[in-house]
Amino acid sequence: MRRSSVRSGLRSALDQLDVSLPIEAPALIGSSRGDIDGLISVDPGNPSRVVAVAGDSSSGDVDRAVEAAQAGFRMWGVTSARERAVVLGRAAAIMRQTRQQLTAMIVRECGKPWIDADAEVCEAIDFIEYYARQSVGLERTPELLQLPGERNEMRFVPRGVVAVIAPWNFPLAISAGMVVAGLATGNSVIYKPAEQTPGIGHELVSILRSAGVPDDVIGFVPGGDEPGKRLVEHPDIHTIAFTGSCAVGLEIIARSAALAAGQNHLKRVVAEMGGKNCLIVDSDADLDEVIPAAVHSAFGFAGQKCSAASRLLVHDAVFDHLAERLTGAVSSVLTGQAEDFGIDLGPVIDPDSAERHARYLDQASQDGEILATGGGLPAGDGYFCAPTVVSGLPDDSKLLADEVFAPLVTIERVADLESACALVEASPFALTAGLFTRNPEHARKVEARSPVGNLYINRGITGAMVGRQPFGGNRLSGTGTKAGGPGYLTAFVEPRVVCENTMRHGLVV
Repeated sequence: MRRSSVRSGLRSALDQLDVSLPIEAPALIGSSRGDIDGLISVDPGNPSRVVAVAGDSSSGDVDRAVEAAQAGFRMWGVTSARERAVVLGRAAAIMRQTRQQLTAMIVRECGKPWIDADAEVCEAIDFIEYYARQSVGLERTPELLQLPGERNEMRFVPRGVVAVIAPWNFPLAISAGMVVAGLATGNSVIYKPAEQTPGIGHELVSILRSAGVPDDVIGFVPGGDEPGKRLVEHPDIHTIAFTGSCAVGLEIIARSAALAAGQNHLKRVVAEMGGKNCLIVDSDADLDEVIPAAVHSAFGFAGQKCSAASRLLVHDAVFDHLAERLTGAVSSVLTGQAEDFGIDLGPVIDPDSAERHARYLDQASQDGEILATGGGLPAGDGYFCAPTVVSGLPDDSKLLADEVFAPLVTIERVADLESACALVEASPFALTAGLFTRNPEHARKVEARSPVGNLYINRGITGAMVGRQPFGGNRLSGTGTKAGGPGYLTAFVEPRVVCENTMRHGLVV
């Protein structure tokens, strides 16, 4: 983004996108194309700009999509992993070729600043290539113990039809990860994007189909709650991959457990849910490293990452100094339109998010103290919220317990590392956490006690990289799978073992 040629190319891609708006994002079921009535997405920074017009899929649309996916599965499921990987590799190549166009779409429909939007496109490409390669290895027969006169084999086979219910905060990367995990392992997939970002979701499916994924193997059903609920309850769905809030995730897990009429299998749910992520600052931490990492972790993409820092647990010895420096840093954070290269924060996704942030600010004023807010907000009717630091909250404050999902972080004074660890352990969420310390013994102590899925030491707590930091939470933050990790694909297959007695008696001719 520092090179003028790159900025010029991105700006050109955005200008070309703007003249083509709105994007049409109809349901795609087999070879049929649905209507584009009932659902629109807008630019969160300028809600008068319609970005995409999409169909609002019905339960009947989902039923037809499942029927098409079952037909597609019969062929795709017996295609070799290597052949499927070649197709998915072509999809990754298309994304590379259209990187700037995809980045511009994310900026416009999601309100994500350029650097975050470009990183998301790169992550989507990483997911596709990583899972394509992993699937080839998964198809190889695992090594089992063998005895004379006996053949033992285990293989992994696709489960059937995968329903993917995706979030709006990473509409390309997380969607691509869940969809491609299903496709790479030989399943057919029905994909429901978030209702705020159907345009990006439609583009993902178009790329996969252009790369050679058959039409009846990847279906697209945009819409509100109805298609999502039907996918969860449908008796012919085998696996549900979901990323979103804890409340919705728990509802999906409960609904999917019910055995529908005609259903002869248990549904598997792969869920990544929310977090209440803590960043611990030890007494000997280097504040020159802590401050930029805390600001980025708390306020990157307006605090709308599930991994975002929500609570800073700061040792009493450095609390006052850190609070002073953090206040100064946050006051200099620039909020503006996502398309402006100089800004730090863009808008939140929709008016509900902005209103929720305002309610939390009211509560913070009543229960504690607002230590800092960012600079002025841009003019217009965009969904902008100032980055905010809150202190002095009582232990039972909702701000210390709720998933805020907005640019707001609380800062709490702790007596020692033991007290900080106790607060992390007491939380029902266990997604990410962080620690800044110069003491290796303290680092190992927190590492041993932390229940979170991803612990980051002496760095920010967002930005997990595919293949380097497999990502996923525990407790109420997820089902324990690790996206971008070596074991993730096993959630989309079932193992089968064959044991054969090879000591034959007689000969059949």
